[in-house]
Amino acid sequence: MNSQTEISKQIRMRAQNVDVFYGDKQALKKINLDIAANQVTALIGPSGCGKSTFLRCLNRMNDTIDSCKVSGDVSLDQRDIYSKDVDVVELRARIGMVFQKPNPFPKSIYDNVAYGPRIHGLTNNRHELDIIVEQSLLRAGLFDEVSDRLNSPGTSLSGGQQQRLCIARAIAISPEVILMDEPCSALDPIATAKVEELIDELKDHYTIVIVTHNMQQAARVSQYTAFFHLGEIIEFAETEKIFTNPVEKRTQDYITGRFG
Repeated sequence: MNSQTEISKQIRMRAQNVDVFYGDKQALKKINLDIAANQVTALIGPSGCGKSTFLRCLNRMNDTIDSCKVSGDVSLDQRDIYSKDVDVVELRARIGMVFQKPNPFPKSIYDNVAYGPRIHGLTNNRHELDIIVEQSLLRAGLFDEVSDRLNSPGTSLSGGQQQRLCIARAIAISPEVILMDEPCSALDPIATAKVEELIDELKDHYTIVIVTHNMQQAARVSQYTAFFHLGEIIEFAETEKIFTNPVEKRTQDYITGRFG
């Protein structure tokens, strides 16, 4: 198994020998993966191969599942995120997440973005909050479309706009890492193209890990790709290499559509 590749850039997160069990069923086996700072790392593979399970290990979302047991080491800036002294709320502020289906809160567009800064106490007054909301919406490529209706419900937006609102909500608390679990699977091609363009811009400010079932999307947006199969990483390398010259036959078979 070729599970590692040379990453010359700064490593932001590192997974070492990560196993995940749901009850007696092993979902991930000895996952080793380095995630480079200010790059997009794509996780690809057939349904049920462990991509999303691994993604949820990176911000301890699996903690919310009673039957789930995670072992091994996951670090952010060389600090073990599963250490007993880690504040999970603070951790999830540092490692934001965008889900498969847009899930705006039943609040105004403004309040969706302001929610995180408010609960984390990031601002001292309304003016500072206004600035964060505007900057987050600008960075999510949404401000020009909604600037005249910030008090409208977030749920009144189109699906693609809702997903960009969720991205704005995630970046409003200044995370270092953004996890995206198939963020475009519920979107039409035009909305997908906008989100992909946004991901490319966001990597200048954030480290991004994206799960995608769309291999063309992985090829377009990521710099590194990990191919998962049956709970293992079969191959991990620079994206161009994975798609043009993979080492493993199973990788070649998957990307050419022989299985999946």
